[in-house]
Amino acid sequence: MGKIILEYLDGNRIYVCTKCHIHLSNYQSRISKNFRGGTGQAFLFQKGINYHVGAPEDKDLMTGKHTVQDLICNGCNQVIGWKYIKAHRESEKYKEGKIIIERHYIKRIKWN
Repeated sequence: MGKIILEYLDGNRIYVCTKCHIHLSNYQSRISKNFRGGTGQAFLFQKGINYHVGAPEDKDLMTGKHTVQDLICNGCNQVIGWKYIKAHRESEKYKEGKIIIERHYIKRIKWN
């Protein structure tokens, strides 16, 4: 595996990994905080940085069947959420390409 290059976000309202503190996303990219994961509350984001994904797998989630990939922090290799690849219900298609990060694995910094 090659060297991992980490990115950093400018500005305020940044979400970082609770374990290694690298930047993962920001408030402007957060779409919703009304999601649930294995550890409780989870946030839906338009995009994020400093993560890689696992192999695609089909899962039966609360809103139906989805094809997802584990979202893995580049700093500490902790699974922090998932990425939606495909929603099998038409009403859930808006999630495709977006990411979920569980609240348990992130904290806010520069939240003025």
